Amino acid sequence: MRAKTLLLVAGCILCFAGRLPAQPQQVRVGVHLMNLYDLNMDEHSFYADFYIWFKWKGDIDPTEIEFVNSIEKWSMAITQSGDSSNMELKDGTQYRIFRVEGRFFHSFALSRFPLDEHALDIQLESPEYSADELVYLPDTDAAEIRHTLNLVGWNIRACRLESDVHDYGTDFGNPEENAQRYSNLRYLVVLARPVSYFLLKMLLPLLVVMLVSIGALLLHPSYIDTRSSLPIGGLLTAVFLQQSYSNALPDTGYMVLMDKVYLLSYILISLVLLQVIRSGNDAMRARPEQQIIRFERRLAKIFLAVFVLGVLVLCAF
Repeated sequence: MRAKTLLLVAGCILCFAGRLPAQPQQVRVGVHLMNLYDLNMDEHSFYADFYIWFKWKGDIDPTEIEFVNSIEKWSMAITQSGDSSNMELKDGTQYRIFRVEGRFFHSFALSRFPLDEHALDIQLESPEYSADELVYLPDTDAAEIRHTLNLVGWNIRACRLESDVHDYGTDFGNPEENAQRYSNLRYLVVLARPVSYFLLKMLLPLLVVMLVSIGALLLHPSYIDTRSSLPIGGLLTAVFLQQSYSNALPDTGYMVLMDKVYLLSYILISLVLLQVIRSGNDAMRARPEQQIIRFERRLAKIFLAVFVLGVLVLCAF
């Protein structure tokens, strides 16, 4: 009787265990970036050259991968003495390392130009095994960048690996073969333009134009020709300065941060020009010149303060 009870219990345990979902095979992945170049904002792409390694225990080979955001034929070479077999570590973990070079897609958002920041990513998945069978996880402290890598015009803020599940929402027309959810691993490199680029190359020339244009209000009201030529010249110069950086950017369909700064400058320069015309009319009506001079000097300070505060507010938000 006791034997029958034990057999029944064992059978229930085996039956229950058979209903438990199998745990997916875990794969630890690391990336060491060697080179990053040719950031093309017009074509929304960049080139990357990096080492990638896989460490796992199990029967599934996780190195049969595809790069989801690859847009050009890429090379993937095994770096273990040309041997295609796996290397086994002391703890029994399978190990394989590759060197990869390719072109990848990234949608550059330029609304904050020239203070924009971009998280370039390289995404990999297994096209054969679903997230229920195979999961890619970041290896310990395995998001690395070559310490001598220098990107002209950019600061490298950070790099990291992120693991997620990519749900395609479709079985691609074949429910018997294709899954909908796949393990997705992203290697991200966060780049940002130096603040000095914004201050020295973008803002400084415009600030000089604004000072010259607002300076027209400091001249004597009788110099109507000189006073009117300063804001007019400043307005034309601002247009050319804006056009110079706009030609280097792709057609965005929206205003970037620097466009908003220039819009503020256009409004203020136009107000300066209108004030010059108004003061000329007041002088013709024999309005006291000292009264006009005092008012315009206060107005010049207000315009300059509005420009500086406006730039700070636009940069903050």
